[in-house]
Amino acid sequence: MRKTLRVLASRTLLTASLLFLATSPLQAAPAQAPANKATTTHPPGAAIASAHALATDAGMEMIRQGGNAFDAAVAVSAMLSVVEPISSGVGGGGFFLLHDAKSGKDVFVDARETAPESATPQAYLTPNGELDNDRATNGPWSAGIPGLPAALVHVSGKYGRLPLKTALAPAIRVAREGFAVYPRLERGYASRREVMERYRGTREVFLADGTPPKAGEVLRQPDLARTLELLGEKGFDGFYKGEVAKKLLAAVKEEGGRWRAEELSGYRVKEREPLHFKYRDWSITTAPPPSSGGVAIAQMLQMLSGWDLKSLDEAQRTHLIAESMRRAFRDRTIYLGDPDFVKMPLARLTSADYAAGQRAGIHPSKATPSDLLPGQPAPLEDDETTHFSILDAEGNRVSTTQTVNLLYGSGLVAPGTGVLLNDEMDDFALRPGTPNAFGVMGFEANAPAPGKRMLSSMTPSFIESKDELAILGAPGGSRIITEVLIGILAYDDGLTAQQVAAKPRIHHQWMPDVISAEPDALSPETVKALEAMGHKVNDGERTWGNLQTVSWDKRANTLEGGTDPRNPVGKADVLVK
Repeated sequence: MRKTLRVLASRTLLTASLLFLATSPLQAAPAQAPANKATTTHPPGAAIASAHALATDAGMEMIRQGGNAFDAAVAVSAMLSVVEPISSGVGGGGFFLLHDAKSGKDVFVDARETAPESATPQAYLTPNGELDNDRATNGPWSAGIPGLPAALVHVSGKYGRLPLKTALAPAIRVAREGFAVYPRLERGYASRREVMERYRGTREVFLADGTPPKAGEVLRQPDLARTLELLGEKGFDGFYKGEVAKKLLAAVKEEGGRWRAEELSGYRVKEREPLHFKYRDWSITTAPPPSSGGVAIAQMLQMLSGWDLKSLDEAQRTHLIAESMRRAFRDRTIYLGDPDFVKMPLARLTSADYAAGQRAGIHPSKATPSDLLPGQPAPLEDDETTHFSILDAEGNRVSTTQTVNLLYGSGLVAPGTGVLLNDEMDDFALRPGTPNAFGVMGFEANAPAPGKRMLSSMTPSFIESKDELAILGAPGGSRIITEVLIGILAYDDGLTAQQVAAKPRIHHQWMPDVISAEPDALSPETVKALEAMGHKVNDGERTWGNLQTVSWDKRANTLEGGTDPRNPVGKADVLVK
């Protein structure tokens, strides 16, 4: 008999029990295949944490129907595309980090958007040669070729157990019948209203009753329901060819953009080898390029492995963490891009020897001014992204981060499809040396080219010891990387999944040279100590991110989900057999 145990926002999940093994030796090592793959036990059930209760429920619906974590992932992803248009959708892309329990294989499914042929750097310049920020962030020129629909087809067909149309059914139902608008959707629309209401297709969805969305109202998306139905019936061709593709192409053309039918039909997800490395007794599996997050996480943790962080006071610990962040973000900007287009020194960047050299340059009691680390400022992305984490009773795992970039992406809904297009082109370095919409510059490694994937900070991750497994990830633009870092360190400190999700956050991204901190993340005494070391500290920032995590304590065989209390509509759920 099964029973469902639920938790909303900051409530801690109930757990179930079983026994497991001892812990692995303390060590830090260069990037390598993870240990602890062989196991004779399985989780006692399934756990899902996502940014919306309806998405978590959709995933659990698949588990109850006999599906696995991968079927649940398709259902959760599709539902988030319906209920979180502010953050993600089938007009965008994402990264799926998967672990197949039967084979023991980890795979990274890269569904990042690609640049159309028309998206040359020159296309984003004004007549006087300046960057056209409006074209880079709004409307058809800001949109890359979507990757998420292809990922849903791929993950379902290759790894799932249920038909694709079954996994999409909850999202189709909610798109057609509607869901209650929540305050973040209302606020986001208000902030993007001028852009959203430029486009006929967007007005048809979000001004269907003549007024902007208001919290508590029901938002229905019948065209999106039809698009998802076609995807379920026809698979890849249901989106990238035929009726939907024609409408997407027509919408882009109507608003002055240029996509070709061959670019849509030619889109493909890519399976890549995840990054693997060790931090103390944890084996960590995370995202490779075109994500920058995994490389940065490997660098930061391997730098930090040289200190016993648990023995340090708050100021000293924060200083060392910020210095590791500073150095990793400097390398992010200079070296990383799409691996199909750019040769990157990944072996060097993720090696223990390189980390030791970086660590040697960290003064124990003085900040390193960022302008002494030569380079350019680190690319910054908007924080409106979403993440979900899934573990099933067979031990299959999914960590997925998906996005449309800015609030409501490009603002452009293709008429007749319900598809809100992304504005990921702004994640490229469209004009070298010129700040984008977020005050950021980039390098040639991340310049646009036809079919190229823009650099991302999305960092879906698994961490595992002999005693514990955790799945985590977050939205937050460039802060995704440091959210995941803080989450991993929190698990290493022995915190529960819910405590990890709620953990106060700090961030340093090299440029600007400042430690950002959420309210109450640092004590006044710590701020003073950091400033005495030479750090600039901004401890008055609003909260950020929306971390979603699940964990399995193998010794007691207990499951827990943690959903970020910063997001009141998130939900974690455990289904115990």
